[in-house]
Amino acid sequence: MEFYEVIKQRRSIRGYVSQPVEEEKLHRIWEAVRLAPTACNLQPFRLLVVSSPEKKAAVCQCYPQEWLGQAPLIVIVLGNRNSAWKRLDGSSIHDVDAAIVMEHLVLAATAEGLGTCWICAFDQGRLHDCLGLDAEWEPVAMTPLGYSTKQPRELEHKQLDELIEVI
Repeated sequence: MEFYEVIKQRRSIRGYVSQPVEEEKLHRIWEAVRLAPTACNLQPFRLLVVSSPEKKAAVCQCYPQEWLGQAPLIVIVLGNRNSAWKRLDGSSIHDVDAAIVMEHLVLAATAEGLGTCWICAFDQGRLHDCLGLDAEWEPVAMTPLGYSTKQPRELEHKQLDELIEVI
């Protein structure tokens, strides 16, 4: 798929079939994630790819939407606040780097004909505990990954002059 077509096609998918995702597609998506830019190329992230029914059920307790568990995979993007670049005030930008990684993931998945849905409104503490993460790793975002049950609807977007101001 051509790059700008991928951007136009990307939607938040909230319905999945159980069909497994082909390994070659996953490999291309993971490679796109690996190449995502991060501050000073520190790559302070990890992906947890959840496929076991037990772990998926535990993750779904942190964001109880039925469609999350329908997908064959749930991908969780973790940011490491200790190893990320720091702003002048000392605050970590691990969440910014993780967001860039997530966007590479969802665009690559779209190019492969797969559905995703950015999720940030989950119980972060509960997810951290259920995954048994070390303190420096923060779950920043997650997404189901799989084939959609239906074609998503078209979206209305604001006009450019409402979004961009040249000063």
